[in-house]
Amino acid sequence: MICIGIEGTAEKTGVGIVDSEGNLLASQGNPLIPENGGIHPREAAEHHAANIIPLMKAALEESGLELKDMDMVAFSRGPGLGPALRTVATAARSLALSLDVPIVGVNHCIGHVEIGRLTTRAKDPVTLYVSGGNSQVIAFDANRYRVFGETLDIAIGNCLDQFSRSVGLGHPGGPKVEKLAKGGSYIKLPYTVKGMDLSFSGLLTAAIRKYEAGAAIEDVCYSLQETAFSMLVEVTERALAHSKKREVMLCGGVAANTRLREMLKVMADEHYAEFHMPPMKYCGDNGAMIAWMGQLMHKHGLVGGLEDTGVIQRYRTDEVDVPWRRSSAEELQLPPDILAKGAEANIYPGKWMDEDVLVKKRISKGYRIDELDHHIRKKRTKREAKLLSEAKRCGVITPLVYDVDKKETSILMENIHGKTIKEVFDELGLEGIQEIKEICRDIGENVSKLHNCGIIHGDLTTSNMILQDDSLVFIDFGLGRVSDLVEDKGVDLIVFKKAISGIHHEIADECFQAILQGYSPADDYDEVTEKVDEIGGRGRYTSKNH
Repeated sequence: MICIGIEGTAEKTGVGIVDSEGNLLASQGNPLIPENGGIHPREAAEHHAANIIPLMKAALEESGLELKDMDMVAFSRGPGLGPALRTVATAARSLALSLDVPIVGVNHCIGHVEIGRLTTRAKDPVTLYVSGGNSQVIAFDANRYRVFGETLDIAIGNCLDQFSRSVGLGHPGGPKVEKLAKGGSYIKLPYTVKGMDLSFSGLLTAAIRKYEAGAAIEDVCYSLQETAFSMLVEVTERALAHSKKREVMLCGGVAANTRLREMLKVMADEHYAEFHMPPMKYCGDNGAMIAWMGQLMHKHGLVGGLEDTGVIQRYRTDEVDVPWRRSSAEELQLPPDILAKGAEANIYPGKWMDEDVLVKKRISKGYRIDELDHHIRKKRTKREAKLLSEAKRCGVITPLVYDVDKKETSILMENIHGKTIKEVFDELGLEGIQEIKEICRDIGENVSKLHNCGIIHGDLTTSNMILQDDSLVFIDFGLGRVSDLVEDKGVDLIVFKKAISGIHHEIADECFQAILQGYSPADDYDEVTEKVDEIGGRGRYTSKNH
């Protein structure tokens, strides 16, 4: 079976042809590059309308096939710009009707992941998908791709483009920033990571202000790129540590950046994982990924009729059933001297007064420049030691801290003997839902104690809580801080909601509802839970029902 795919979610028009065996027979594309300003939805739609037929002819010529050889039409159903999506959908419907063949609308984001898996042979990767409109960390679990983390405001590509336009460099911004960054030095900019989510708007504003205040453009570009990419790689590493997968994949248009590729590969190597990236031809938006998604959906009976081809402007990655995938049973293997490895630190065995203890050491991250890396490790080590003690005074059980070595950025702490909540939930499964709900209520109650004391944990996941003799112990306060802001409390809970949705999807909704029940003693319960709903709708593409 031969499928022709049409892509047009944003500024690039693409047409690709793929057979049912995954042979990429053709891929032709043409991006819209505006003379001034950014991408206007109407102009993108006009660009697609003018380019679909010429690109279709070019793709047919590349493949050596004729239009009558096409057995199916696939198109990008979303997410994307409304006018652009509708133009592509109309063209796809017209083509399918004229050929009298099946038609299917596909999820653009999953198309990136699947063309990456096809071309790299990656089996079960944690994927960093970065483009003009998207910044997501994606991994497969329980029959769907789950969004472990994402931008809470603008995407990385949009951030670079807006900066470039604001300082007079023009569009697109990524290549221009990358070129100037090669001659720059580091100046401090905001670094905003919230668990596995991140935010670029404050970084963008600060970078523009640095330039307007007289900083050299090379220095600002270098610092913007290093800071933004370090944030992206850190949240990817956190998802890798939490999911324990063995592969990392990079895709999306921003994957063209050499420095980002280098940083992500260094992180994967340091984490004993394999790094994959599709050929550049298939990193950015392309029609071949849409055609391949069409093939996968057809093989598994997911092709409907014309009535199922309406566009979905906010088409979430985690709304799509993925019956062609299975999670790998293989987990990340660590060297024997490392007891555990997270995105924050390595855990080693240690001794204190003849007692077995743990050494939590924030090792240097090879993907971060020294100035940024040293600042982050020192700051988080000092903060964690303080918050572990503060949390005890709030009635939350945490490990005892015996010693802190700021120079070595390490903490000597009590060895908590028990199982992580992640392990407990895995063992209980759906059959143990009542016990899981009791644990979740306990989690919510403890989080309310922290928040009532003005403590934000910053990285609430099932990997950062241990059940010891029926007592809940909270660990890993490295991303924590002191704050009474309702916004920060809401983000703290959202971080946990995404973490359980990513790796414990079957019990996630009931668990989170139980957490909110346990959270009821919080001083500002109503305001925080209302804020949770608001923050949950800030994802770059969020459905009305999400």
